[in-house]
Amino acid sequence: MERAAGRLFAGLGMTAVAEDEPPAPELLEEFIGDGRAWVHVDEQDVPVGYVIVELVDGCAHIEQVSVDPSHSGRGVGAGLVDHVGAWARKQGAAALTLTTFTDVPWNGPYYGRRGFRWLEDAEITPGLREIRAAEAAHGLDRWPRGCMRREL
Repeated sequence: MERAAGRLFAGLGMTAVAEDEPPAPELLEEFIGDGRAWVHVDEQDVPVGYVIVELVDGCAHIEQVSVDPSHSGRGVGAGLVDHVGAWARKQGAAALTLTTFTDVPWNGPYYGRRGFRWLEDAEITPGLREIRAAEAAHGLDRWPRGCMRREL
C-alpha cells in the first residue's frame, strides 16, 4: 500500500519520494503497541489505508497517512484523519498537526479542504521545527513543504 501510494509522486517528478522506503516494521509495531496507529480495511478485510500519530507539543501530529490509490476518492483518508481527531480530543490534544508538500494535490490542498490551515513561521512549535529539520535532512525540502494545523 505504501509503495503504491508513493508511486503517485513519480508522476510529479518527485522520484526520490516515490522511491522512499516505507516505515520499518519495527517503527510501525511501536505505533501499534502505543495505540497510535489505525488501519482502514475494505469489504474483504484487506488493509487499504492507515495512519500513524505522535503527540507533539500538546497536539496529535499525523506522522503518516497513506491510502492505496485503488481506493482514493472514497473517503478513506478523510475517515482516518477524522478518527485521529476523535482520538486526539480524548487525549486532551489542542489540535491536529502535520507536515506536507504545499503543492501536491493530495497533500497541502487536500488537507486545506479538510479544515487544516498553513502555519506561519512564528506559529511553528519546537517539536514541529525538529520534525521539519529531520525532513530537510532526509531531502524532502527539495519541494515546498510546510506545517498545517486543525483545531479540535
